Amino acid sequence: MSADDRKHLESDNGNPRHIAIIMDGNGRWAQKIFMPRAVGHQAGVRSVRKIVEYCSQQRIEVLTLFAFSSENWRRPEAEVSMLMNLFITTLQKEINKLHKNGIRLRFIGDRTAFSEKLQHKIAEGEAKTQDNTGLTLVVAANYGGRWDMCQAFRRVADKIAAGELKNQDISEDLINQHLSTAGLPEPDLFIRTGGEQRVSNFLLWQLAYTEMYFTPTLWPDFDQNSLADAIKSFKSRQRRFGHTGEQVLNKSVTL
Repeated sequence: MSADDRKHLESDNGNPRHIAIIMDGNGRWAQKIFMPRAVGHQAGVRSVRKIVEYCSQQRIEVLTLFAFSSENWRRPEAEVSMLMNLFITTLQKEINKLHKNGIRLRFIGDRTAFSEKLQHKIAEGEAKTQDNTGLTLVVAANYGGRWDMCQAFRRVADKIAAGELKNQDISEDLINQHLSTAGLPEPDLFIRTGGEQRVSNFLLWQLAYTEMYFTPTLWPDFDQNSLADAIKSFKSRQRRFGHTGEQVLNKSVTL
């Protein structure tokens, strides 16, 4: 992270600029009420709506949601098929609402594995909302942090081979420019619901300086109050980036 990036880590009200969330627990939520896992995923979509609305109201700049990992293809075929259909249906219902509320939609991940219909909906949502200036909603779909770094390194290597770059040009900033999140601030706050305490191949490069927040709350139960608690925890922390606490308190360094 460059010094220029650190100067703008938080918004004027102290809120994180960028929140990244692993939305875990849909299936377990459904099992608790003796319902099929599909019911849990549908309830999870309702939680997404609440969290997007709250982030927009709180003037969060970027919200990144881990919707479908590159490892999720290993799930039972019926569940994967259901998730793909839910993905398409949700996009059909939500694109106009997002656009009306000034929200910009952006997808990261390898979308080539999706059906043509889903790829079309993804492109449609991005194109329709690309000029919006409110919250940027980033949906990570068929995404993996290792995939993201590999594709970035591959693109840099191709440019070196073509003579557009030299080996000595490689830097953190250059890698950032070739990641799928290029142009976005790094996440300030990472949240994982459902009780697990791992990052599960999500934004591995981008989470280097991120504050972690884990909660046992299952995603369908995670609401505006839950997010407010996470943001409150974030605001209570001192972010030092290698400096001492005294340096930060005395404002003798620029973060």
